[in-house]
Amino acid sequence: MNNVSVMISDVIKSVLKGVDPPVPLHEPSFIGREWQLVKDCLDSGYVSSVGQYVDRFEHELAAYLGAEHVVAVVNGTAALHISLLLAGVMPGDEVIVPTLSFVATANAVSYCGAIPHFSDSERHTLGMDAVKLGQYFAAILQQDGDRWLNRNTGRRVAAIVPMHTFGHPVDMDALNEVAGQYGLPVIEDAAESLGSRYKDRMAGTLSSLAAISFNGNKTITTGGGGAIVIRDKALASRAKHLTTTAKMPHQWQIKHDEIGFNYRMPNLNAALGCAQLEQLPRFIKQKRELAEQYQQAFQDVDGVEFFHEPNFAQSNYWLNALLIDEATYDRNELLAQLNAEGIMARPAWALLHSSPMYQHCPRMDLSMAQDLERRLINIPSSPFLVEGNKDA
Repeated sequence: MNNVSVMISDVIKSVLKGVDPPVPLHEPSFIGREWQLVKDCLDSGYVSSVGQYVDRFEHELAAYLGAEHVVAVVNGTAALHISLLLAGVMPGDEVIVPTLSFVATANAVSYCGAIPHFSDSERHTLGMDAVKLGQYFAAILQQDGDRWLNRNTGRRVAAIVPMHTFGHPVDMDALNEVAGQYGLPVIEDAAESLGSRYKDRMAGTLSSLAAISFNGNKTITTGGGGAIVIRDKALASRAKHLTTTAKMPHQWQIKHDEIGFNYRMPNLNAALGCAQLEQLPRFIKQKRELAEQYQQAFQDVDGVEFFHEPNFAQSNYWLNALLIDEATYDRNELLAQLNAEGIMARPAWALLHSSPMYQHCPRMDLSMAQDLERRLINIPSSPFLVEGNKDA
């Protein structure tokens, strides 16, 4: 047994005092009005895609974000898929995505018949490196009318999809500037970042389109669910049409005018979401308190850095992350030790360009993402882990 591995587990336990193992990575908390609103939904008989809670959830989420329009859907991947279609991504296009991300970011591009084009990360956000991407574009893009083509493949580069890693916002002003130089739409993969702020603006409102997830392990959950955040009213109407199987409005006839998707969030899930949304400010406060305690606990531990939000952001700290020194720690040994002690910990996702289905895709130099992936581990992050918050 490695003594330094034991020391890290002791540091984590000092923060999680009073919490009995096993300690999940991120567990939902249902201590608000979840039972009441879900029961009301059941009593109404409207549990599928029709009912008051879907509209209510959309309106309340839009108000929380300060967004123009929100369309609730079945999961974050569906939200990203529709966002790409709304942005005009076509079969055969390339879409810039981070290699350090959950697989859904690239999969949604593939659902459009497009090709993921992998970009590198920057050290202080873990997200897409706008400066490096701008330099890369200058080297590989060539203009063809109003399109920008990858000179190496001849394909159109159609969009950029930054992902706010573990809830930490990408430097969106820098990225939007690069995108603007080439007229490329930006779609935020804000699946993990509900409640995070970038320069006092909410993540998910920093571009014309964004996708949010409400999976069971997210900051708030609808069981399964997602949302598209949209600035343009016409695009929002189209999103609702596409996600409701492109069914044409009529009192009784059932007709469809294009290929649509059965993606609308069920009323039952939305009822749960309304109750969770009421508690979101408290969840964010608790998660930030937990992150602060982790940061203090690890500040004098050699070979370990607690990843802290960039100075332009206020993160929701969806998943707390440690960066370990490879010369000091064996990552797999550390993960085995933590999990054996009932502290769930995991590495970051395997880099997407290394997946069998994406190994052939275009990519820039990915050296920073490769370094981060080898050294990142996530540790327990549930909001109620702060001492005294379990039943707060």
